[in-house]
Amino acid sequence: MPRLVIDNCEIEVPRGSTILDAADKLGLDIPVLCFADGYRPSTSCMVCLVKLKDENRLVPSCATLAEEGMRVESETEEVHQIRRSALELLLSDHVGDCIAPCQSACPAHMDIPLMLRQVAAGELQEAIVTVKRDIALPAVLGRVCPELCERACRRHGVDGAASICLLKRYVADVDLALENPYLPPCKPGSGKKVAIIGAGPTGLSAAYHLLQEGHACTLFDSRDRPGGMLRYEIDEHTLPRQVLDAEIAVIEKMGACFRMNTRIGSDISLADLQKDFDAVLVALGPVSQGDVDDLGVPATSEGLQIDIKTHETSLPGVFAAGDAVRHSRLVVRSVADGKTVAACIDQYLSGVSITGPSRSFTIHAGRLSDDEIDVLMIEAGPMGRTTITRNTTEGLSSEQARAEALRCLHCDCGKRDHCKLRKYAEIYGARANRYRSERKTFERHLQHADVIYEPGKCILCGLCIQIAEDAGEPLGLTFVNRGFNVRVDVPFSRSLADGLKLVAQQCAQACPTGALVLRTETCERADICNTCPNTGARDKDD
Repeated sequence: MPRLVIDNCEIEVPRGSTILDAADKLGLDIPVLCFADGYRPSTSCMVCLVKLKDENRLVPSCATLAEEGMRVESETEEVHQIRRSALELLLSDHVGDCIAPCQSACPAHMDIPLMLRQVAAGELQEAIVTVKRDIALPAVLGRVCPELCERACRRHGVDGAASICLLKRYVADVDLALENPYLPPCKPGSGKKVAIIGAGPTGLSAAYHLLQEGHACTLFDSRDRPGGMLRYEIDEHTLPRQVLDAEIAVIEKMGACFRMNTRIGSDISLADLQKDFDAVLVALGPVSQGDVDDLGVPATSEGLQIDIKTHETSLPGVFAAGDAVRHSRLVVRSVADGKTVAACIDQYLSGVSITGPSRSFTIHAGRLSDDEIDVLMIEAGPMGRTTITRNTTEGLSSEQARAEALRCLHCDCGKRDHCKLRKYAEIYGARANRYRSERKTFERHLQHADVIYEPGKCILCGLCIQIAEDAGEPLGLTFVNRGFNVRVDVPFSRSLADGLKLVAQQCAQACPTGALVLRTETCERADICNTCPNTGARDKDD
């Protein structure tokens, strides 16, 4: 049994083992994209490279046998840089979106496609959980949001964007009408207390997210009722006060305390709050010179001066966000700011480095041509956009909501949470555009009943070819063309349905990037959707 050393750790492995096997035994996560246990290594992706120290050369760990006395380097900056470059080359001609344009455009980064799938499937309880994972006041925003997400919707320029804001309002209204509206789970009490100056959208949102982390929150406001601009600047016809009160009541039920008719500076000083609380958030809305003088926080022409990454002011333990920092006047940005600063405060209270909310790696396909959007439209609901006047009392009906949700083009990747290319691009800090060239044409093959194929995401790992071959598929898959034009396809220009009759699901599960995905990965509970655009499924009665 050969013994070798990887990053100064000695390991003994059975004869015939690879360096990758040895690394796995040591608990090292060497990235692999084109290799899977039980299949022949193709060494095409080159992200599993390691360095043989004595020979001063790089080798693919998935295909290099472990030998007695080998000294291997894996977790060095030199090796990491080479892996990073390999990932960046793979990303250079990747055609697809990790997350949909609508989600990217949402300031709170709500998982809009998932909400739409859940509404289409009638899963409204699951939908409100999705919405409230990121948005504290969805029923409010469903009435006053400027629809930034809808402007980014790829259907916007065709027959109208999906009515995302109305659907968010529909989900939230259905939930608020329940005897016990959804309360997000809160961690056990941390023993930490946060003072929030201002009970407007930023302060309410921050409290909502901080309470979930187990931190006690007290909101101070100079007015007699919470809500800030939502209550005192937006007319009641646009935002009924019972809707605002209902969403504030949810935050109060989570444990928020309100100290109204209390002005910081005259009734209580910021210094006192610093002594009595573990952290302070200034979320006043636009600040006056008097506010600046009372707080003693340096200000710019836009508002209070902060570290833009951490939201910290120059005062220890004092943070600021929302319109107190910059003049946006968009409620959705204020709510998003509350979420962001809550993450910063939670990190501060936890004694870790303040980095703000985690931002997952993502790549964008960019602007699609009309022909490419037509490909996306093939299986989307054919009906036109459903709209209603935003300030009407009644929102969408359940039938309208479901029909509107089915209009989603499903631009996001069906494998985004399991894509190895995305995972390792994030781990190694790969830059998606470092070697960016002219984008390939977006394609989506829909002939198969069980899987969807997007060639622009394929990294030519050959795993699907091996799986089909080993299973004895009559046609299977193969590499076609040469050079830069090589691709995986079905022989003789036949359809994917002809090529994969036996192991389509296995191929999709093995695909490292989402080039092949199960249809069920692109539509939540698609089996119960009536005339579902992604599966062709019908109601049981049909």
